[in-house]
Amino acid sequence: MNQLHLFLPCAAGVEGFLADEVHAITGAAGQDLLVGRGGVMLRGMWRDAMLLNLHSRLAQRVLVELSHSMYRNENDLYRAASEVAWEIWFSPQETFKIEVTAQHSPLTSLNFAALRVKDAIADRFRARRNGVRPSVETHHPDVRVHLHLTTDGATIYIDTSGEALFKRGWREDKGDAPLKETLAAAMIAASGWDPHGDDPQPLYDPCCGSGTVVIEAAQIARRIPAGILRRFAFEKLVPFQRHVWEAMLDEAEAAILPESPVGIYGSDISFRMVDFAQRNAERAGVAGSIQLRGGDALQRMPPSDQPGMMLLNPPYGERIAAAGSAGRNAQERMGQVARAGRETAQTEDGGEFFSQLASHWKKNYSGWSAWMLTPDLKLPGKMRLKESRRTPMWNGPIECRLFRFDMVRGAVKQRKNESDQGLPEGPSA
Repeated sequence: MNQLHLFLPCAAGVEGFLADEVHAITGAAGQDLLVGRGGVMLRGMWRDAMLLNLHSRLAQRVLVELSHSMYRNENDLYRAASEVAWEIWFSPQETFKIEVTAQHSPLTSLNFAALRVKDAIADRFRARRNGVRPSVETHHPDVRVHLHLTTDGATIYIDTSGEALFKRGWREDKGDAPLKETLAAAMIAASGWDPHGDDPQPLYDPCCGSGTVVIEAAQIARRIPAGILRRFAFEKLVPFQRHVWEAMLDEAEAAILPESPVGIYGSDISFRMVDFAQRNAERAGVAGSIQLRGGDALQRMPPSDQPGMMLLNPPYGERIAAAGSAGRNAQERMGQVARAGRETAQTEDGGEFFSQLASHWKKNYSGWSAWMLTPDLKLPGKMRLKESRRTPMWNGPIECRLFRFDMVRGAVKQRKNESDQGLPEGPSA
């Protein structure tokens, strides 16, 4: 079909990394690939929409823009939706749902806005299909239509993804507040970790929880597409051709590597979480590419002789016990793990844990870099380390930073008035 206007929403702070990924997948560049607030826009073909669904690790969805117009009231929305040729996208046999988002819209009811768009779609089908119209299904629709409203602009999209793309199809076992796969992939992209580069580095998550970061890394290392295990909404749309899609899948599967070119490691003090990570890795097809262990983050030694990269979403507050607390009774720690779970980010103090973690790393992880995603902007101070990079990134509605610390061996120093606490003050690059 003709050239499409695609929009790929993503987490705030990830737009530039997503643009690089889209370029790598589709080759789009220049005016065909534009970075916006909260997503990336590109001009592409139907094939690009399928490829992006299959391969993108950073996008939340792949949307096709069908209409953009000015509006003042709900009747303007009805008119705009009536002019879309819905019949070339899906048939009356498919169910559909309208989803509305808004920024500074003057309308008093977004539900009524959705109703008017729904009416327009139903009326157009009735007029062109001898009175037959598709049914609305709010829980598991075949087709999702997205309406985005600004102060005076209305954009209508059709969703080619279906369920959000962070749902890869492999994570069934998880903690209480798991890191989304798309955010884990964004952390990897921001760190610059490249298992296929000239100097590939081992990757280690010492607070791995249910394994999100290391599983994403292992799939990247093995060149396993993010969406290889799941289905997509475009499979029920009119332009879909099964043989074209099957050829794409065959090509993607042929490119998968039998093993990772570099070591990937994960550990967690909660053996329950390690079991979850192992089962998730098996479903993701990368169990043989990750070494998972139980262990206290404050005691674990480097998993490889070659210095590499640590990448983690550390715990906070009462969850700190789930990552490790040297000298604390192990039974007490495990009791807190059972209550609290893993893979979450709270903003309680946690200074002692992080200062001990920094001391442990400086003593034993010389030559490693550590990338930590946190909502706590005071984390470098708590670790007595100077970050060499900080990347803004959002975890849903929570503003975070991805800090990089470079570990160099040095004497552990004490600050004045803190000699009784043994808090380290060491150098970093």
